[in-house]
Amino acid sequence: MSTIDIHALHQLSHEEALTAADELSFDLAEKFGIDYRWEDEVILFERPGVHGQILVQESELRVQADLGIMLMFLKSPIEQEIMRYLEDHFGCSFNG
Repeated sequence: MSTIDIHALHQLSHEEALTAADELSFDLAEKFGIDYRWEDEVILFERPGVHGQILVQESELRVQADLGIMLMFLKSPIEQEIMRYLEDHFGCSFNG
């Protein structure tokens, strides 16, 4: 198993960040057949081969995902796509 762990800073209001995270989850569900649900301010998502969460905070987002064996070889391109999406839709900057 391989893990993605992306920590990003955003400039959106908390409400805007929650809305953008919900739109992200809906987009992933439509494109990749991912099931998701909210638990407080955390989005939990899963599908065969991947499960994880998106934590939405006042000025931060954290995307964590565990990739199964079939997706672990695509870890780098998946991380790049997540970061691109966060930059485009949240205006995020990244730590480390």
